[in-house]
Amino acid sequence: MIQPGKQQVFSINNEEQFLSTALQVFRYQSENNAVYKQFVDGLGVDVAAVASIEQIPFLPVEFFKAHQVVAGSGSPQIIFTSSGTTGMVTSSHYVNDVSWYEESFRKAFELFYGDIKSYTVLALLPAYLEREGSSLIYMAQDMINQSGNSDSGFYLYNHQDLYQTLLKQQAENKPTLLIGVTFALLDFIDTYQLSFPELIVMETGGMKGRRKEMIREELHAALCTGFGVQHIHSEYGMTELLSQAYSIGEGIFNCPPWMRIITRDTNDPLSLVETGKTGGVNIIDLANIHSCSFIATQDLGKVYADGSFEILGRFDNSDIRGCNLLVS
Repeated sequence: MIQPGKQQVFSINNEEQFLSTALQVFRYQSENNAVYKQFVDGLGVDVAAVASIEQIPFLPVEFFKAHQVVAGSGSPQIIFTSSGTTGMVTSSHYVNDVSWYEESFRKAFELFYGDIKSYTVLALLPAYLEREGSSLIYMAQDMINQSGNSDSGFYLYNHQDLYQTLLKQQAENKPTLLIGVTFALLDFIDTYQLSFPELIVMETGGMKGRRKEMIREELHAALCTGFGVQHIHSEYGMTELLSQAYSIGEGIFNCPPWMRIITRDTNDPLSLVETGKTGGVNIIDLANIHSCSFIATQDLGKVYADGSFEILGRFDNSDIRGCNLLVS
C-alpha cells in the first residue's frame, strides 16, 4: 500500500475524502508499522476487509512509552517527548519528517484563526521551556518566527515584562495571541490584571503539580476576569499527535479536516458509543503518517453531531499527561 502524501492529507474537505484517506493510511500502517501490525494481527483483524472507520483498531496511547511506534524506514528528524514527574515513564514520538508537523499546525491555525503574520504571539510556557523535546515549544517557536513581529516571544517567569508587552500591544491595537500553560496564566493574574477584550488567551491545560486542579468553568471564569476577555480559548493536543484541535470558548473543540475524534465504550474498548454519550476518546490524526494515525487515549469525552467534542476527564488510575488535565 502506497503512503498518502501531504497534498492528499491536507486537502481533505469532505467525508468521502477523509474515509478514503483514512483507510489508505490504515492499510499502509498495518503493513509498515511493526508495532501497529503486531497489534492489529493480535486482534485477528482482516486488514483487507476493513471498509469503515468503525472497523479500524485504535492503538492504546501507552504503546508510545515502551515502543518506537514508527511507520516506514528512515531515521527520526526529531523525537518529541511528553512531560512527567520524577520516575514516571514518558512517551516518545519519533518523527521522521517534521515538515508534516509544521504543515499540520500551520494549516490548522490558519483555518481557525487566520494568518499568523497578523498576530503578536506571546508564549507563557515555563514548564515546557524547562525541558527538552516539547512539541508544544516547537510549535510555539515556529508561530513566533512566522508572526514576524519583534514583540513576539517566550516568557518564563518574567511576568512584569509580559504585562508591559500586553499593554503595548493593546495600545497599538495589534491582534495578540497569548498561549500559556494553565498554572502560569493563573500565576500571572495573581499579580497583574488587564482589561484587554481583543486578546486571545489560549490555555494548553496542565497544572504540573504547581496548583490545585480546577473545573473548567471555574478556571475560565478566573482567567476571563484576570485578562478582561469574554472567552478563553483552548488547544487540545499531545506528544503522540501531530495535529491539534481548538476551542474558541466553553470547552467545545473542533478538529481540522484531517483529524477526527470518536468515542469508545469504557468497558469494551473495541466498541464505539453513540454521538453525545460519554466514552473513551479515540483520535484519528492523518498527519501521523510516519507513526500511528489511530490512537486510543486515556481521556474521556463526548462527540456531538457536528463533529465537535469536549473533554470531560480521564480514566481512573491513568497516569498524568502534560496537556489538558482539566476535569469538567
